[in-house]
Amino acid sequence: MPAPFEYERATSVDQAIGLLERLGSSARLVAGGHSLLPMMKLRLANFEYLIDINDLHAELGYIRLSDDEVRIGAMTRHRELLESDVLAGVFPIFSDAEKVIADPIVRNRGTLGGSLCQADPSEDLSAVCTTLDASCVIRGPGGSERVVTMEEFHVGPYETAVADNEILTEIRIPRKNFKVGSAYAKVERRAGDWAVVSAGAAVWLDQGRIVDARVGLAAVGPNTTGIPEISAALRGHEPDESLYELAGAIAARSCDPATDTRGSADYKRHLADELTRRTLRRAVERARS
Repeated sequence: MPAPFEYERATSVDQAIGLLERLGSSARLVAGGHSLLPMMKLRLANFEYLIDINDLHAELGYIRLSDDEVRIGAMTRHRELLESDVLAGVFPIFSDAEKVIADPIVRNRGTLGGSLCQADPSEDLSAVCTTLDASCVIRGPGGSERVVTMEEFHVGPYETAVADNEILTEIRIPRKNFKVGSAYAKVERRAGDWAVVSAGAAVWLDQGRIVDARVGLAAVGPNTTGIPEISAALRGHEPDESLYELAGAIAARSCDPATDTRGSADYKRHLADELTRRTLRRAVERARS
């Protein structure tokens, strides 16, 4: 059972920010609540106030495509990400990831913003957004906004750059004028579980050569991990198996997994290697097609 708490329901972003500013660190936003409420039931997290922001879906639940970027509202639900043909057409990595996230109950209620703000090192959509070089829009009092990269957004396990009086409102993903492919793969102990290791890859091709590539790993360190060394090693080359092997080797030595009930550190490094190869191979196939 959770400790006693007060309940507020916000009807606008500005009202939610006003409540956060007034209540301070004793308050926490809740949308789907599938991560927060279990932690509160175990008394691993205790808050005096919960601010329900489900009424903000009309304001913050959207997927908007333009020539230079994709904008996704923080209240967009997992089911909407999974079922969006527009999103699957440009970044199929979202569909790959959403198919292995939890179960329909969670996907019907959980949100993109909630997943990112939970900042779990094993979280799938954090790896997806890291792979796609996404930026996060954070709004504060008085309508002030700031934009931070994924590397800046996640400052530690279960800790983000969002202050007590701020709210994540939008995720922005850049589009580049090249052929692009993306993919996601995950090893889990049972369907819908947290990842033992997962990997996302995105590749941009021009005349058959890689002009940019990114790989994001989850569950292999204190934060979702992007690997700039892989990007540098792949740029300018025609994709082939030797290049995938090189990227996998870099991923294995760059991550910092811990031995736990999900597997040994060596096993997780092996998975980082193998999943990096698989997702890069699949991303290139999609870019070519």
